[in-house]
Amino acid sequence: MIHVIATITLNPDVRAPFLKVFHWLTPLVRAEEGCIEYQATIDVPTTVAIQEGPHENVVTVVEKWESVEALYAHSAAPHMTEYRAKVKDFVVGVKLVVSEAI
Repeated sequence: MIHVIATITLNPDVRAPFLKVFHWLTPLVRAEEGCIEYQATIDVPTTVAIQEGPHENVVTVVEKWESVEALYAHSAAPHMTEYRAKVKDFVVGVKLVVSEAI
């Protein structure tokens, strides 16, 4: 199983419209072959000393895929191309961590 943490940094004050697009995308991704989990999350303020943030302009996507091949297919899916076009003016950058359980 492949785990993906996608950290999406947004322009100021666009989190709500970004999340509207993301909620459109979510069921399409969850229906993809090999998708185990796909969920957008936002920072929660806590008193945990080592927590960074919370960051108002960050959305973290937690994903699980059956294989790297399923992740590659996801990246090339037509709805992902449409999603990228819809959010291009909202997103400053994306960082990915791709790992597997040991």
